[in-house]
Amino acid sequence: MRPGHHLRRVSAVVVATLVTAVCVPPAASVQAASAGAQQAPAGRDRHFAVTWAASADRQGAGPAERSYRLVVRTSVGGNALRIRLTNAFGDHPVTFASAYAGLQRQGAELIGGSNRRLTFGGQPSATVPAGETVLSDPLPGKVTAQSNLVVSLYVTGAQGPTTGHGMAMQTSYATAGDHAAEEAATSWTDPISSWYWLDAVSVETSTTISSVVTLGDSITDGWASTSDANRRWPCYLSRRLQAAPDSSVKGVANAGISGNKVLADGAGQAALRRLDRDVLSHPGVRTVFVLEGINDIKAHTGVTVDDLVAGYREVIDRVHAAGRCVVGATVLPYKGWSEYDAAGEAVRQGVNDWIRHGGAFDAVVDLDRITRSPYDPQAILPFFDGGDHLHPNDKGMQAMADAVDLSVLGCDR
Repeated sequence: MRPGHHLRRVSAVVVATLVTAVCVPPAASVQAASAGAQQAPAGRDRHFAVTWAASADRQGAGPAERSYRLVVRTSVGGNALRIRLTNAFGDHPVTFASAYAGLQRQGAELIGGSNRRLTFGGQPSATVPAGETVLSDPLPGKVTAQSNLVVSLYVTGAQGPTTGHGMAMQTSYATAGDHAAEEAATSWTDPISSWYWLDAVSVETSTTISSVVTLGDSITDGWASTSDANRRWPCYLSRRLQAAPDSSVKGVANAGISGNKVLADGAGQAALRRLDRDVLSHPGVRTVFVLEGINDIKAHTGVTVDDLVAGYREVIDRVHAAGRCVVGATVLPYKGWSEYDAAGEAVRQGVNDWIRHGGAFDAVVDLDRITRSPYDPQAILPFFDGGDHLHPNDKGMQAMADAVDLSVLGCDR
């Protein structure tokens, strides 16, 4: 969901700690694969688990012969890092002429000796047709949890619309020419506030470790949280999971898109249309956490409680069919937002009643109860209000993450 003007936020980035073995033998080549053909298990007691993700949408035209330095935050640690590059919304093939993964020191500067070349089916470059994705080969070395990973891409042949995540809430960088291999910040002159082409990072870890994907809209995407500080509610959840010795769920993949709806396309494809690509295609996922519906409700398109319930049921059925668990969250209050009215509020209350008592989700987290004002239950608690009466601020984001009973994320099916 987007305030009237979609602002791009740019500020200083945070130094991260990721440990990799720089002087190690090259990995055996693994054939690059599309999202629909996941990598083979690493071994009987090892598998890949997603450690970071951002749902892609159609973006504006991207200039050719340009490099992108994309800063992302890992959740679960592991080995043998792999990235996924997507041309899902492109109209033409795009070539990733070179790709590197390194560690952020500050801004666009990398820690010396950390930047290493990624390969695709043993080759240093990959051309991805329109509508397709590609996985990199595993990169030897250890990836630590809660680290700022930097993926640098040199992109050629880009024509027409690009594929990326518009509202990153994280400063990345771009520049003309091929500078992907460089560790200095000198050439990286253009700060950007979106992630382009990169939509997932996974690591090899024990089969006892798994990930959760948070499917949502701008509240999950992090609107109104502090940029470059990893204060989206899934980020707070990730830190809780890392600190929880009894939780086997350690990875968190954020599948929020600002303005997204459950039922209708608009800001990104509807949740029902993007579920396979943005959620179920990721490796090592045990649980899907669903917090969506407010954009369907406040759009005044005549969406009813029954309409949204049918949409939720389809999500639940498809997640269950894929062997994963699904947790549902109640829809947050929005009184004071410009589109608020009594009719929409009635739908929200009906939807929340079904989420709480319908018994369709494997578990429910009542985020409406956590974030609403005790004096005006249709409105968000002022202490949690990011300023527009719809999006929680940093404190609200943390309260949402703290409300999750971590044990419900480790359910079995």
